[in-house]
Amino acid sequence: MGFLSRIKDLANRHRAEEVVPESARKVFAHYMVGLTCDQSPEQWAHDVDSAKESGIDGFALNVGPSDPWTSTQLDEAYRNAEESGDFTLFISFDMAAGSWSISQVADLINRYKESTAQFKVDEAPVVSTFEGPDWADNWPEVRNQTGDIFFIPDWSSLGPHGVGQKLDLIDGAFSWDAWPKAGCERMSNFEDALYKESLQGKKYMMGVSPWFYTRLPQWDKHWYCSSESLWYDRWQQVLETLPDFVQIITWNDFGESSYICDIASEQIVSGAEDYVVGHSHSSFRAVLPYLIAAYKAGSANVDCPGEDTAVAWYRTTPAHLHENCGAAWGQGGSDSAACGARDVISIMAVTRGPASITATIGESREMTFRTHWHSWSPLSYFEMPFDSQTTGPVQITLNGKTTIGPAIGNESDHESASLNAVAIHV
Repeated sequence: MGFLSRIKDLANRHRAEEVVPESARKVFAHYMVGLTCDQSPEQWAHDVDSAKESGIDGFALNVGPSDPWTSTQLDEAYRNAEESGDFTLFISFDMAAGSWSISQVADLINRYKESTAQFKVDEAPVVSTFEGPDWADNWPEVRNQTGDIFFIPDWSSLGPHGVGQKLDLIDGAFSWDAWPKAGCERMSNFEDALYKESLQGKKYMMGVSPWFYTRLPQWDKHWYCSSESLWYDRWQQVLETLPDFVQIITWNDFGESSYICDIASEQIVSGAEDYVVGHSHSSFRAVLPYLIAAYKAGSANVDCPGEDTAVAWYRTTPAHLHENCGAAWGQGGSDSAACGARDVISIMAVTRGPASITATIGESREMTFRTHWHSWSPLSYFEMPFDSQTTGPVQITLNGKTTIGPAIGNESDHESASLNAVAIHV
């Protein structure tokens, strides 16, 4: 059986399976607690409220073993979630950030497991990880010291087959595989289908992300993953895969440009300011109420919540300016990132019926799109190309409403060249 045929076979097989009840499907966002030194309670309240307004059910709280502020900030996170109501949390132990002891892990779980904001499955607190398969044999003792957990680790380094060899230790799995691999322009859900097959009925949590770009020489990180259609592609794949849970990667990882939160300057790691400041991603959330509703219903044919909306995201410089900036095309890639960066404005619209969207770049280009609305889906996707001759502010108009975004330019020095996107919505 060929590769494409196998994708279709696996997808059709899982669609034919009994699907998860709507009430059981949840969407979480990955929150980097390590960035919250001295964070105010007001910031936690803002983040919880912003996530809830978008339809997100809770946060996966990524914590490392050595940050002295971890307990203080987790206390604030849980307190704000409790006070907000209808918003749940679970801890994701970052096993790549240092060495954990069994008692350290168990103590954190026990500290929050009775919180009304703790996400539970089958009455057990949900616990996850970022990596850590070499720590796998310690989890039975963690279960013993906590009175049981519902364990959904991310052991993506093992791959679907490797995770499938550890079913006696886990209750499900989360896949960090949310971006195209090196040298690939688009993402498929082939690996998601393999995870579901390998898990043999245990819970599957699928990763979804809007973008990836990082330039942090202190950690030897400088690469870009093709992301022009990623936010659209992955949510379409969520509807095809219908995982038990979805985790958006991430809420606030500014260093890797995968954030969807409002920019919090105090959380930006040193060196990332150049490609984060002025590059808002908040508008990625504008279409989440529909996307999450569709996922929970198991169908694209759901009512469009709120008013018609369109989200546009784009880089503000053409790809050729980045040919010699040193960024690789994908993690571990050898080609220049410029090879995998397409010069397009990506537009995603949710409308109740047929509508026109006009996109303009300065005075040099204008295109009008007609939403391909169908009775079975209010979602449309378009791309508007640009080049080195197409410069100026970006303007998006829908139903007589207009938003103007940062300009696309044709000048950049290699030191400040950014492959991050900016997102706007109307």
